[in-house]
Amino acid sequence: MTYSGAVKVGGPADVHELRDLMITKIAVGPMDNNAYLLRCRATDEQLLIDAANDADVLLGMIGDDGIASVVTTHQHGDHWQALAAVVAATGARTYAGRADAEGIPVPTDVLVDDGDTLRVGHVELTARHLVGHTPGSIALVYDDPHGHPHVFTGDCLFPGGVGNTRKDPQAFARLIHDVETKIFDALPDETWVYPGHGNDTTLGAERPHLPEWHARGW
Repeated sequence: MTYSGAVKVGGPADVHELRDLMITKIAVGPMDNNAYLLRCRATDEQLLIDAANDADVLLGMIGDDGIASVVTTHQHGDHWQALAAVVAATGARTYAGRADAEGIPVPTDVLVDDGDTLRVGHVELTARHLVGHTPGSIALVYDDPHGHPHVFTGDCLFPGGVGNTRKDPQAFARLIHDVETKIFDALPDETWVYPGHGNDTTLGAERPHLPEWHARGW
């Protein structure tokens, strides 16, 4: 089956099969959050991005192999409702951006800074610190050696714009700056974008609209 990234709460997960990495996307909770399970194909080690809600659903997706780590993209409550239950069931190490960790009620084992490398088996992910939606949001970039990059953006980049900055011009300016310089300027159009809610996109689909985002201020 071809991966589309279109998932609904209560529906099946969708799986993006890369040569070295399997990415399973599922939607959970009342705010239609996306959670992503990354599995290294060489070692079968797994990493979860955003234990957002519906712990039983997430643990069913994780399966008997468990997870080595869980990354919370930012401190907003809809992204960690199932974190305590998932960590209790799996013993996973927790990761979050340094500036957001205090806002997450489950202790963070590893504080993540811009440019840090996170690993799932043999696969490396690079963290990018993006300020504006929250002080310590992080995106994770997988630069696939066999293809194009993939980026998990939390709530910092969606189809049609950057994340909510609550009509704060300074927060918007910070977020659009970081998203442009650390994501759009650093990665090619083919880069696949996995957001915290809703459908996936690519940088190529969104890049022509950057001037519109600047002009409207959100």
